[in-house]
Amino acid sequence: MGLHMNRYIKTALLAGAAWSALSTYAVAQDVPTQTEEAAAVGDVIVTARRRDEALKDVPISVSALGEERLEQTGASDITALQQQTPNATVQVARGSNSTLISFIRGVGQQDPLWGFEPGVGLYVDDVYVARPQGAVLDIYDVQRIEVLRGPQGSLYGRNTVGGAVKYVTNRLSQDAELTLRGAYGSYNQIDLMASGSVPLADNFRIGGAVASYMRDGYGENINTGAEHYNKEVLAGRLSAEWEPREEMSIRLSYDRVEDDSNPRHGSRLVAGATPAGAILSSVYDTNAGIGDDNSVMTQGASATVQIDMNEHWTFKSITAWREGETDTVIDFDNTPSPTLDIPGYYADDQLTQEFQFLFDYDRIQGVAGFFYLDGHAEGAFDTILGALGIVIGTNGEVNTESWAGFADINFDLTDRLHLGIGARYTLDNKEGTVFRANYLGATRSPLLGGAVRPPLLVRTDYTNDNDFSQFTPRIALSFDLTEDMTTYASYSQGFKSGGFDMRGDAILTPDTVNGYDPETVDSYEIGLKGALDRLTFAASIFYNEYQDQQVTTQVPAVGGIASFVDNVGSSTFYGAEFEGQLRILDNLSASFAVGYLHSDFDEFLRYNLGLGVYEDISDLVVLQNAPEWTGYLGFTWIGDVGGGELAVTPSVSYRGDSSMFEFPNPTLDQEAYTLVDLSIVWTDPSDRYTVGLYGKNLTDEEYRVGGYNFPGALFDNSIIGYYGPPQTVTAALKVNF
Repeated sequence: MGLHMNRYIKTALLAGAAWSALSTYAVAQDVPTQTEEAAAVGDVIVTARRRDEALKDVPISVSALGEERLEQTGASDITALQQQTPNATVQVARGSNSTLISFIRGVGQQDPLWGFEPGVGLYVDDVYVARPQGAVLDIYDVQRIEVLRGPQGSLYGRNTVGGAVKYVTNRLSQDAELTLRGAYGSYNQIDLMASGSVPLADNFRIGGAVASYMRDGYGENINTGAEHYNKEVLAGRLSAEWEPREEMSIRLSYDRVEDDSNPRHGSRLVAGATPAGAILSSVYDTNAGIGDDNSVMTQGASATVQIDMNEHWTFKSITAWREGETDTVIDFDNTPSPTLDIPGYYADDQLTQEFQFLFDYDRIQGVAGFFYLDGHAEGAFDTILGALGIVIGTNGEVNTESWAGFADINFDLTDRLHLGIGARYTLDNKEGTVFRANYLGATRSPLLGGAVRPPLLVRTDYTNDNDFSQFTPRIALSFDLTEDMTTYASYSQGFKSGGFDMRGDAILTPDTVNGYDPETVDSYEIGLKGALDRLTFAASIFYNEYQDQQVTTQVPAVGGIASFVDNVGSSTFYGAEFEGQLRILDNLSASFAVGYLHSDFDEFLRYNLGLGVYEDISDLVVLQNAPEWTGYLGFTWIGDVGGGELAVTPSVSYRGDSSMFEFPNPTLDQEAYTLVDLSIVWTDPSDRYTVGLYGKNLTDEEYRVGGYNFPGALFDNSIIGYYGPPQTVTAALKVNF
C-alpha cells in the first residue's frame, strides 16, 4: 500500500511539475504566438466528439494518424497503432489472422467468442463494428485513424469502456482520379491496390478501392508442409456521393474482406510427452495435425444522409448493415495427434441506425441523437480430447437489441472557459442459447458436421434472456491558456453490457445459466495540449476505477475444461501520457509518445471448482495486456533529392513487461522488447510518383502477442505462443493519375 501510494505521489508530482512549467510558459506570453507549428495543430481536424473540431480544442486524449504519417511510417494495417499510441494494445488475436484484440489503458477484451463483446469500440466512417472477426483492417484508401483513449460512454456508448478506434476513409474527389500502388517484400510479399473516383455529374461521384495482399508464411507446418503465418487477403470498397441539393448530401458505401490465409496454430513453449511435441527451432513453425483450412469473410453497407436545416442545425442519419462468417481450426497441442484440437465457426450480422442532430450557436455547440442496434451472433466449436477419447461440442447464439439516447453539449462560458456536458442512456436486451455436451470419439461432433451420434453427457442446455441498462455521464471543463494551448479536467464513465457465457459448463459452474452483469469504468483525467514554438504536444494524467470486471477464465478440470465468464471484482489504475512532435530543424522533426500505467486488482473472485465457492485471489493476479511503460520515438528528415522530396523516418518503439492473462506465467508472458523500423519515401516534383522502402523489426526481435495455457498430462502440456512479424523489408511504388 505504501509503495503504491509513493509511486502515485511521485507520478502526480512529476506531472504537476510539467504542467506548472508548460502552463507558466504559456500564460507568460502576453501576445499568443501563431507559429507555423501552432497553425499545423489547428489544422488537424478530428471527429472525436461527433463533429469536426481542431485536435487541440477537444478535451479528450486523442491520437490522430493521418494518411501522410501512415505512409511515412509504412503502416500496413490497424495494428500499427500499437507502436505509435501510448498505453495501447492493438494486435492480431491468438490463433487468428484477422481478428482484432484491443486494449487501451489496460481496458479491453481478448476473448473473440460470439456473444462476448470487445471493450474498445471500432468505428469505420462512424459505423459501429460489433464483432472483432475481420477487424484487423488493412490500411488503404484511408484519410486518418483516430484513437480515443479512456471511456467514451456519452457519445459512442456501446462497449467503449477502454476507448474507441475510428477508421476514416477518403472522400471522393471532385475530379476524376486514379491511384495504383504495388509492393514487393520479404517472404514473397506482393501487395496490389487501386483506388479512384469518377464524377458523373457536378453533384454525383462514384468511386472505390480494391486491394490484394499475398505473402508466404514466416514459418511452416512441419506435419502437413503448409505455410504458417502466411497472408491471403482480398479487400474492396465501393462508394457513391450525391448532393441532390446544396444543403443535402448522401453517401453510400459497401465493403467486403475475404481472408483465406492459413490458420495460425502457434508454437510450443513446453515439450510434450512424445517426439512430435518437441519445441521447434523456429517460433513460426508448427507440427499441427488438425488441418490448414481457414476462411473469414466480412462485408457491410451503409448510407449516410446529412441535411443542413439552417445555419445552426444539421441532421445526420447513419444506416448500416454488416455480417461476417468464419470457419477455422486451431491445434492447441501442436502435434499430429488430436490431443487438444479446436475446430469452430462464427457467424454474425447486425443492423444499426443512428440519428444525430448537430447544432452550433455563438456560445453553445453540440450533438444529440438516438442509436439502435439489432444484432445476431452464433457459432460452434469442438474441444477434441484424444487422451479421453471424447469431444466436447459447444454451440449457441446470442441476440441483442440495443437502444440508446445521447447528448453532448459544449458551453462557451467565456471566450476562454468552456464547459462540456454529455450523457447517454443505454438499454440492452439479450437472449442467449448455449448447448454443450460430451460425445464419444475424438473426432468432430455432430454440431460441426461430424458423425451423427447421441450425446454421452449433456453439460449445458439453456435459453435465457436479460435486460441491461446504464446511464453514463461525462463532464469536462477546459480553459484556453492561449490561442495555441488548452488545459482541461474531465470525468467520464464507460459501460459494457452483460451477457451469457457461450462456453459455460453448467455441471462445473451452475451459475453460468444466469449470465454475467455489465462492467463500468469511471475515469478522471486532466490534460494539456497545444503548441510551444516548435513543439506540438498533448499530455494527460488519468485515474480509473474499474467495477464488476468481466474476465474469461479457463482451467483444466476432470473430464475436460472449465470455462466461465465472471464479474470478478474491481481494479484501480492510474497513469500518464505525453505525445507530440518537435520540429528540431526546418527539415528535421521528432515524433514521440510515452505512456505510463500502474494497475492493481482490488478484488478478484474466482470460483473454486473443488469447494464450490468463490474466493478472493486479488493478491495473485494482474491486469492483462497492461505494460507499465510504452514508448515511441521517430525522427523524420525531409530534403530535396533528385528534384523530388525525400523523407527518411527511423523509429523505435518500446513495450514493457506484460502478462497474457490475469494469472502471471513466466513461461508464457512477454518480457519488455523494442522494435526498430526505418522508412525511406521519395516523391517526385509533380507528386505523381512515390517510391518507398520500409524496414520493419530490423533487429529481428522475437516477441509474443498471444498464447494459450493448458498444462497437464491430459492436454500434453499444451502451452503455446503466437508471435509478431519477424524482420521484413518492403519496396513500394505508388502512381497518381
